Amino acid sequence: MVKRVLNFLNKGQDGINQAAILLAIFAFLAQILGLIRDRALASIIGPGTTLDVYYAAFKIPDFIFISVASLSSVMVLLPFLADKINAKEEANRFFNNIFSVFSGLLILTSIITFFIMPVLVKLIVPGFDSEAQKMTLDLSRIMLLSPIFLGLSTMFGSITQLFKKFFVYSLSPVFYNFGILLGVVWFYKMLGINGLAIGVILGALLHFAIQIPIIYKLNFRPRITFDINWLEIKQVVMISLPRTLGLALNSITLIILLAFASKMSAGSISIFNLALNLKTVPLTLIGISYSTAAFPTLTILINEKEKFFHELSLAGRQIIFWSLPALVLFIILRAQIVRVILGAGLFSWDDTRLTAAALALFALSITAHSLVLLFTRAFYAGQRTFRPFLINLISAFITVVFAFAFVKLLKNSEVIIFIKALLRVGDLSNTLILTLPLAYSIGTIINCLLLWLFLKRDFNVPGLGLFRTFSQSAVAAFIAGVVAYLFLVIFGKIFNLNTLAGIFAQGFFAGILAILAGVSMLFFLGNQELKNIITILKTKFWKTKVVISE
Repeated sequence: MVKRVLNFLNKGQDGINQAAILLAIFAFLAQILGLIRDRALASIIGPGTTLDVYYAAFKIPDFIFISVASLSSVMVLLPFLADKINAKEEANRFFNNIFSVFSGLLILTSIITFFIMPVLVKLIVPGFDSEAQKMTLDLSRIMLLSPIFLGLSTMFGSITQLFKKFFVYSLSPVFYNFGILLGVVWFYKMLGINGLAIGVILGALLHFAIQIPIIYKLNFRPRITFDINWLEIKQVVMISLPRTLGLALNSITLIILLAFASKMSAGSISIFNLALNLKTVPLTLIGISYSTAAFPTLTILINEKEKFFHELSLAGRQIIFWSLPALVLFIILRAQIVRVILGAGLFSWDDTRLTAAALALFALSITAHSLVLLFTRAFYAGQRTFRPFLINLISAFITVVFAFAFVKLLKNSEVIIFIKALLRVGDLSNTLILTLPLAYSIGTIINCLLLWLFLKRDFNVPGLGLFRTFSQSAVAAFIAGVVAYLFLVIFGKIFNLNTLAGIFAQGFFAGILAILAGVSMLFFLGNQELKNIITILKTKFWKTKVVISE
């Protein structure tokens, strides 16, 4: 039985269609498990000190993974390994080099962090009392195993992808979320808050362990070596450094916002993270998908300007086409989205309202954030990596400044009072947390605008037709938003909103009718992106080549 399972895991997917289906199915499954995970956290633990501590404890281990493990990411290692695949011995030597240096760096960083963790905890959660800081310290130390396992898994992932073992590669994030989910529903009941950290470690271990049989089957058994080719290590680091710095900046920004949130009422960090996770869903499906798909082509066409601009225009217009309606519908249907996904157990109606308001403010930057991902990759394709890093640094600083200003200076201003009234949370007492997603969205929008301005200047980018797509999509999104709001009111009188089924039906049917109204408006306006989608649906789009996500 075990042998059959191992043989199944070892089976490669040579056909593009087969690989695409596997990647799509498991990416969707990982998203679903992520939402189930958040629902379990919200319902079993609920927004409060315990969940705040859990999210805070994640930040330092997560930063280690981003700043160290991403230096040896799949995107970086795969081209090196592909060049050496015909010389198995050379490929093994290179992989042993990478494994020895980066696994050692991960372990060393985690050990050092273990001892300086008390100082770091006081910096990231200065508003926590001594007991909450002690819990954060303990959980963070336990979770330091997570970046080690995930980092090793990332390195192994380059091998599994190289030999087209997409089933195992796609299964890893599913196992990761499953481990965390077990921590919430099982270990938490047995071990208390430490059980949550055990679940994270289990998820990271499963993410890593599922790839071990394949690595050994392929005779890519990693070995520690001290005969390091430092020139190769330097090449890997120099290629990965710009992306790593960009990811690290975003992580640092979120850590600073977390520090602000720690000084607010209990549950503020929980509300912030739950709303941010919901906003990440359309960002992943739209922004990451299109920017990742466009990157290889942009890189190839960098010296053919007209084709480069055409590809950039195509990806940008598609992002705007999909993300603007998503932005509006997430704002209008925010309460239904939050209540259906998170509303159970200890997650109260006030928690729903506050999380929905935070989601609406995060949603303001869905389009901008998606375009940031695309524009950044356009700079990378042109090997101008310093520019987006500098712009990201400026935008991160602006985000922090706005957060400070909103929290300290505008706490009781007319602007904040108006926003609270607009989002219908004026009667809630713990709304100060809403200043942080607002600051985050403003910083992201500024980031997008700066990237676009410098992209036009540095690459002499002509008009890409983005404004026309933006204006048409904005009109359609507005119509969809109005229709969604009207039918929310109508269906609110038909369905029983005291039940999950009633709230789901209200949001679902209002959303469907809104989408139909938006599509009709786009058709009336002669929108080119809609025509392209209709054409694609008439062709065998599933034969499109697979693009591996970062």
